[in-house]
Order: sequence, then structure tokens, then C-alpha cells
Amino acid sequence: MTGGWLSLPEGSDAAAGRLFCFAHAGGGGAFFQPWRQAMLPDIAVCPVVLPGREGRIRQRPYRRVEDILDPLCEALQPHACHPYALFGHSMGAVLAYEVARRLGAAGQRPLCLFASGRRAPQLPARHPPLHRLPDEQFLAAVNVLGGTPPDVIGDSELIRIFLPSLRADFELNETYPGPAGGRLHCPVSALTGDRDPEVNIEEMAAWQDTTDGGFMLRVFSGDHFYLKGARGEVLAAIRGEIRRLLPAALPS
Repeated sequence: MTGGWLSLPEGSDAAAGRLFCFAHAGGGGAFFQPWRQAMLPDIAVCPVVLPGREGRIRQRPYRRVEDILDPLCEALQPHACHPYALFGHSMGAVLAYEVARRLGAAGQRPLCLFASGRRAPQLPARHPPLHRLPDEQFLAAVNVLGGTPPDVIGDSELIRIFLPSLRADFELNETYPGPAGGRLHCPVSALTGDRDPEVNIEEMAAWQDTTDGGFMLRVFSGDHFYLKGARGEVLAAIRGEIRRLLPAALPS
């Protein structure tokens, strides 16, 4: 771990590339654990663990993108000396995008940004914010998305512990003002489920306007959590793109 921010798997130093992964609102590093064996030894899956969850559950969660970026990038920067890509799902796509901008401007350009399940950052929201709702209505809305385990939603004690970071994540995502500044210079790949109620194909395609480094859109069967688990076709697409962009060809 790096100050709690980054989970590095065994073998990460030997891997040709690293994939820094940012989960959805309320998610943590465990969401990406099934990816690790599937991607090694070529690519080390390195989940980012934000304050307020898992081993950092007692730490105060961030509520604004502008507040989290400095400590987040400071933690990731020493590990960006290796070839790396960024993956972010839903709320995590915003953080991955802003990290790509920040580290890229510092001379540590990522191989690629994978943006999953969220409209492009320059687009306005289609729905009123959820983070201001009373607890019962907020949890009902979150439950519809399907990313929070039912045993958590239905357990009052777990919810009491989990709710502050979940609500903070939604606030961070919903108050994000959008990009201010130039475009990315790395390729961007947008990934989405074909039945995602939170984003449509046009909103995902608009990620092409965030970069001058090339763009690809991939649509998979599924809802907002089309990538849950270790779906072979999703991981194959990510791995194939990283292998293509690595400076040295990897063995087949």
C-alpha cells in the first residue's frame, strides 16, 4: 500500500504495465480483485482505495474533486514511472480522467484512459442530484443501480457505517464542475453496458472530445454494472488495448 491510497499486487514490479483502477461511488479495491489473476503477469491491477472505505473506513471521505486531487496524485505519482493506464467506472471515471490530466501535465502521461459507465465530463447531468435526499430515499435510489450488496442495504448497522462515504461519493460526482483546461493527449477508450440506465451511447461517445490522442467506444451486454466480476470480454478488451500501447511488445 502507498499511504493507503494504492493496493499493489505481488508481481507488480515485474509486470510490463500497471492499471490504476477507480471504483464507482461506494466501491473500493475489492471490486477489482477478480481482475488481478486474469491480467497478471503482463498487467498489474492496482486498485485505488479512497478514504472512508475498506482499510480506510475511519478516515473522512472527500466530497469535492478539487480537494482530493492533490493527495491522490501525490500518492500515485511515484508509481507512474512505470507504464500505466487508468480505469474508472461511474464516479471513478471522473477521478481517473482528472488524474490523467494532472499526471499527464507533469510529464507522466498514461498509456490510456478507460472511462466506464459515466457520461463525458463536459456534459451536464440528466437527473437531479441524489446526495441531498433523505437517507431512505437516497438508499432506495442507490439500490436501483445495483452496485451495493443487498446485505449491506438491508443491515441498519452496516448502513450506518457505510452511508457517510457513499453519500460523499455521490456528492463528489454530482458536484463535479467539469473540465477546465486542455484536452488529454493519451488515447481514451469508453466502455458501457447496452442497458445502462445512467448513461446512453451518445453520452459515452462524447468522451472522444476529451482527447486528441485517439478514441474507441466499446459497448457490452449489461446494465450499469456490466463489468462486475471478471467478464472475459471486458478484460480482453482492456488487456488488448494496454498491450497494444506498451512501448515494448509482450509475449503472446
